[in-house]
Amino acid sequence: MNARRRRGQKDDGSGRPARRGAVIATLTAAALTVSLYGCTGPEPGPEETSSVERGTSYFTGLPARQGPVLAVKIDNVRPARPHTGLGAADIVYVEQVESGLSRILAVFSSRLPPQIGPVRSARESDLELLRQFGRPALAYSGAQSALRPLIESAPVAALPQGEAPDAFVRSGDRPAPHNLYLRPERALAAARDVSDASDIGMRFGAAPGGGRPLEEHTVRYPAARYTFSWSPEQKRWLVAMDGSAARTTDGGRLEASTVVVQHTQVRPSKFRDRSGSVSPYTETVGSGTALVLRDGHAYDARWQRTSADGDTVFTDAAGERLNFAPGQVWVLLTAR
Repeated sequence: MNARRRRGQKDDGSGRPARRGAVIATLTAAALTVSLYGCTGPEPGPEETSSVERGTSYFTGLPARQGPVLAVKIDNVRPARPHTGLGAADIVYVEQVESGLSRILAVFSSRLPPQIGPVRSARESDLELLRQFGRPALAYSGAQSALRPLIESAPVAALPQGEAPDAFVRSGDRPAPHNLYLRPERALAAARDVSDASDIGMRFGAAPGGGRPLEEHTVRYPAARYTFSWSPEQKRWLVAMDGSAARTTDGGRLEASTVVVQHTQVRPSKFRDRSGSVSPYTETVGSGTALVLRDGHAYDARWQRTSADGDTVFTDAAGERLNFAPGQVWVLLTAR
């Protein structure tokens, strides 16, 4: 496992800081004109997406600087929609929560929108999932008292509303608790010792051989469902939640370049919510099967993560690394 680089740290001997220095040194003049948290221009080809030295994101395969990692816990019940800022995320994780509902953990590094939300509370599963990112910032509205010691001891820069009040704002367009939003630049300014983006096992490039043509795929949770419909015109999977097109307040329709349905163990945890419902724990260390959707095709895959600090590696039937399509990645963590 390569060491994760943190902001302001020197080379720890892993070689990653040196590589990042090469990224900065080799950026073209055109790339230097982009904003600190975004990039424009055509999508790169397979060679560009496989080389971090050419200035591509570890999380999307698109041109980007390797910025600090910010994870945000986002509400996802009907009153919380449409979301704000979700289209700018590099990776969108979907997890099961109490009563069979789902919640989103969105990871940002390449781009930061002005606001993200609505923000909700953290769960125990988030801590294991985020270990592969080194020490990311984690923004959330709060957590039950029994969970707080685990968050405080985890390798995350915790940013609950109470500790970073200037980074959060309430909106008047919907009722609480579905109206809390994060100002990500202020959140990162309040965080300390946050890891920059690093290799977590994803690979981007040309589509693998094989695969089955697929126009639509639905992923079901006990009380939630997601449908991904392939758009040949946009070359993206259009996202629907609970039967309705998923849109954002600031970017239009939600769409994914790659969708990963990762089958794993979902078991009861020792925590409960305020109503007494048991909080599920989604295990993200181990191995299992997965279904990868890209370019209008479905690919059977396997995933493996040998330790909490380790990368998550996706392979095809032959055991070779399975390339994702450059762009936003959705990972739906579902019960086996």
